[in-house]
Amino acid sequence: MPGPVARLAPQAVLTPPSPASLFLVLVAGDSDDDLATVCDVLSGIDGPLKAVGFRELAGSLSCVVGVGAQFWDRVSASSRPAHLHPFVPLSGPAHSAPSTPGDVLFHIKAARKDLCFELGRQIVSALGSAATVIDEVHGFRYFDSRDLLGFVDGTENPTDDDAADAALIGDEDPDFRGGSYVIVQKYLHDMNEWNTLSTEEQERVIGRTKLENVELDDDVQPSNSHVTLNTIVDDDGVEHDILRDNMAFGSLGEAEYGTYFIGYAKDPAVTELMLRRMFLGEPPGNYDRILDFSTAATGTLFFVPSRDVLESLGDEQADAESAPEDPVEPDAAGPYDLSLKIGGLKGVSQ
Repeated sequence: MPGPVARLAPQAVLTPPSPASLFLVLVAGDSDDDLATVCDVLSGIDGPLKAVGFRELAGSLSCVVGVGAQFWDRVSASSRPAHLHPFVPLSGPAHSAPSTPGDVLFHIKAARKDLCFELGRQIVSALGSAATVIDEVHGFRYFDSRDLLGFVDGTENPTDDDAADAALIGDEDPDFRGGSYVIVQKYLHDMNEWNTLSTEEQERVIGRTKLENVELDDDVQPSNSHVTLNTIVDDDGVEHDILRDNMAFGSLGEAEYGTYFIGYAKDPAVTELMLRRMFLGEPPGNYDRILDFSTAATGTLFFVPSRDVLESLGDEQADAESAPEDPVEPDAAGPYDLSLKIGGLKGVSQ
């Protein structure tokens, strides 16, 4: 039996779910000074993380940093993570998943909301005018890990070694061992329409019972339930998981109720296939019924580098600026292919 895959030290991707989270998506400025400032903040994130976390050791403060494809190309002159590309928008028969901007993601979580807020405040202060916050979501754990639709969220998350195998890159991309990919989407719920459904109808939409959180039997599980369309297996019958850390969020004054979806995977093709099945349908047209009540407002894909890669972010750019210029040959490869390379993955209809 082969031993476990050797990985470089990952960021805090595998930390357990927390009562509070803060999701910050930012766009970096255009100048070299802006780029240098952002890289300094990202590579030095452990400083403010420790400073804030030490003020409440029981608060379990953590922060995961992700970088978008365009930002990666600005700061790295060498290789790119194998599956890093912009989020691929989807337009289905009834619903769409937009692709929205994002150079940097901060996924901050803790046992207390004030710890998340303080770390976020220090990060934004350090960035100054070098980056602009374009999305800010303060998430909370809703009762017994339920979303605002009333169902337990994240039941099928892998744990322990299975979580690491699902979320962290191994020997398949050796330059980026210990990294991960994360897709984030902000879903807004139409609670008025949702609440017109009976509990039994809601259960058929989700594919689980509402009170007991038990998956519906195969003979009554709808082919367009959320559970069915998010079950992914390969040609050998092996199920492929992602690691979710979704959080509820909302604003009473604006009547905004939502779920912030965040899914980590060692290959984003797994998450992308789930989204294709949800929005385009499997078979085509048989889309996820939950989308009749939940609208995707954002969509961005980030690469989460290992700790050592994060700490060295921007070093190549600094070296290049101090080195004499050499002639650069045109890139024969052309633009990046945004097609989904999902190999032998498929879905299971239950």
